[in-house]
Amino acid sequence: MRTVKLTVEYDGTGYYGWQRQPDQPTVQAALETAIQQITQVHLAVIAAGRTDAGVHALGQVVSFRSEKALNPEEWQRSLNGLLPPDISVRRVESVADDFHARYSARTKLYEYRILSRPERPALDRHRIWHIRHPLDLTAMREAAGYLIGRHDFSSFQGHPTDTENPVCDLQRLDLVHEPPMIRIEVLADRFLKQMVRAIVGTLVEVGQGKRTPQAMKDILEAKDRPAAGYTAPPQGLYLMRVGY
Repeated sequence: MRTVKLTVEYDGTGYYGWQRQPDQPTVQAALETAIQQITQVHLAVIAAGRTDAGVHALGQVVSFRSEKALNPEEWQRSLNGLLPPDISVRRVESVADDFHARYSARTKLYEYRILSRPERPALDRHRIWHIRHPLDLTAMREAAGYLIGRHDFSSFQGHPTDTENPVCDLQRLDLVHEPPMIRIEVLADRFLKQMVRAIVGTLVEVGQGKRTPQAMKDILEAKDRPAAGYTAPPQGLYLMRVGY
């Protein structure tokens, strides 16, 4: 029995998120179906993070255990030959038996993409959040500074959730302006349900002048989801990298 680690890229547009659901297409179900075609047995796969419906990934990490005697190149070639075109295995590694895609993770990097221009996008409509009017990036960067560090992020946690510990160490929150695109990079040791999208939605409200940058401190201290802003739509969010 060997432990296999996959680095997976996918376009989440056509899926109801990562986690397997009855009668709905999910990324987990697609991967498990492909693996079953190779091994002739059903094997459960574990992901570093359960992305929501419509969310994308460039560096999702998945692990599973199998008795199939394939080397990494054979696994990669076989899986990519069976998976749908919007899911691609970028890398396969044989790892130690105690490796766990979720529990072994130390950091995750997400990126949220905003298109700031009057004209709506055609090609990227499922991969970006379109905002017609300019945003105050200086105010947004000031607001972001209040979130850096180890905090209780209950105000940015979606419901319902089974997470008992709302404390996360947010190590980086950068706004990169590449007109007309704004990329918001978020690095932390862990994330709560819809945390990145709630942070982005609140920062956008600051950028629109609906909240002051200083309000972010009060939002954190409230530890209450209604205190924060809008949950940004899923199509602009990407899981970029998982650190171990």
